[in-house]
Amino acid sequence: MAKQILRINMSDLSATYEDVPERWAKWAGRGLTSLIVSDEVDPTCHPLGPNNKLAIAPGWVSGSPAAPSSGRTSFGAKSPLTGGIKEANSGGLSSQKIAKLGLAAIIIEGMPSDGKFYEIFVNKDGVKFEDAAVLLGKGMYETADLMWEKYDNKPAVIGVGPVGERKLSNAGISVNDPENSPGRYAGRGGLGAVMGARGVKVMIVDDKGGPGVEVADMDLFKTGRKKVADAMGEHALTKVEGGLWQFGTNVLMNIINEAGGLPTRNFSAGQFEGAAKISGEAVKENIEIRGGVGKYHHACHPGCIMQCSSIYPNVDGSKFVSVIEYETSWALGANCGIDDLEYIAQATWECNDIGLDTIEAGNAIAIAMDGGHLEFGDSAGALKLFDDIRSGTPIGRVLGQGVEATAKAFGVYRVPTVKGQSMPAYEPRAIKGIGVTYATTVMGADHTAGYTIAPEIAGVGGKVDPLDNTAKGDLSLTFQAATAFIDSSGYCLFIAFPILDIPEGWAGMAESVAGVTGLDITGEKVIDIGKEVLKIERLFNEAAGFTPADDRLPEFMRDEALPPHNVKWDMEDEVLDKVFAWVHD
Repeated sequence: MAKQILRINMSDLSATYEDVPERWAKWAGRGLTSLIVSDEVDPTCHPLGPNNKLAIAPGWVSGSPAAPSSGRTSFGAKSPLTGGIKEANSGGLSSQKIAKLGLAAIIIEGMPSDGKFYEIFVNKDGVKFEDAAVLLGKGMYETADLMWEKYDNKPAVIGVGPVGERKLSNAGISVNDPENSPGRYAGRGGLGAVMGARGVKVMIVDDKGGPGVEVADMDLFKTGRKKVADAMGEHALTKVEGGLWQFGTNVLMNIINEAGGLPTRNFSAGQFEGAAKISGEAVKENIEIRGGVGKYHHACHPGCIMQCSSIYPNVDGSKFVSVIEYETSWALGANCGIDDLEYIAQATWECNDIGLDTIEAGNAIAIAMDGGHLEFGDSAGALKLFDDIRSGTPIGRVLGQGVEATAKAFGVYRVPTVKGQSMPAYEPRAIKGIGVTYATTVMGADHTAGYTIAPEIAGVGGKVDPLDNTAKGDLSLTFQAATAFIDSSGYCLFIAFPILDIPEGWAGMAESVAGVTGLDITGEKVIDIGKEVLKIERLFNEAAGFTPADDRLPEFMRDEALPPHNVKWDMEDEVLDKVFAWVHD
């Protein structure tokens, strides 16, 4: 059975199944969501208006038999935070279940004429709509529990919390994990607001009895997936007992701090004296001491062999939250001058429940601190702000709109954003390649768009000096293209660590995709295919009004030297302008 497109129109509560257009047939994941948005969304439309659409697509290998760590879902739309095209990527149950229903993508369009919110149920028999009035105002923990009580077969639960209902620009889309925790987020870019504007509170996906995923060449697929799995099992960062397996992404806290690239107190310094207290090592130590349901090396989706997630327990061993990521611990911690791990765990729970991107949320609080609303380090005051966001007070709505809105409200000029989206946990003055990615990616400041941290800090794919400007434009573009391919594959981005160091893994990734799709894809073609995705996205943003002036870091980074290296952002604008000059060749 060929894959289909499921089109859900919220204007008349209709659902239709369509053959995949030839133009879209090659693509999956990010490549498909970006192409759908490019083809069907007016670049000049209002992101919360009737002409935006939310596209949801599993990757090429998602749902195929035993592809390792391949449960990533791409969500695409025009972003209310950046005003440009956006793909946000999540783990959890959704990708594999959507793929096993024989769906290449789900497109949610239109807006309910009655202004109501709806619960949408999708299974092999079709689509059902139900008034979601009883769910409004509820957080995602309660919503996920209610959906598993209501529906059998432990379905995927894709939904928005109160900030998504209010259509605020820092609203993420929650996806539940195998334990039904809602902590897997397509967090960045405000796509939860786009889902809320479509009138969708929650979508439930049950794959039982679905046709599954056809594999064009099973032998080639098996060969490729084994190479990927072997590389992951061999590499120091991804193998059992390796860095990610033991400490999760928060293994980076002490490493980036030591490198002088940990943004601290709203990007005013590159080192935080309390970093060790909120690091992956500290999280693991508490998990081991408290026991109970606490767990490190936890999988965020079925079939993940990397298992970089964790379950953080309360003191009595009961479940507290999953998961305290590096970005989360940094944004809510170091960037706010807070070294209290219990506060970070509670704030993470609040973000998961309310439906906030933890990066934008932590950075917005840091901005409020810089503007004098709170003192840096005030964990009690920061925690109270989540009550404001949850209840929708005026300050809560400002914070829910993200960093730039908060900076305007508090008169702060040190605003660490690009294209309206705040920077993640890597200081571009101290790590130059990631600065090029922040500046030039269409996604707004986004480390996952081109993760040059791999060579600049971890020495993966060759060691590169993070403080040196040399060839950083080419480095960023290569990583952006490789990332666009991986995001289209359904594989977790972290497979990049082993496949960049182990050539057989890189070849295996391409072979597994070719095996599923039947397309002529080899390791040598990966970068060019990724650049096709980048071109689609770049042209959309240009049509939306973006110019080279948008590919710049904020001026304070050129003016202010960053301790401890006392470095400024001194990359030439010509370097940034050349990164995507090829789009018009």
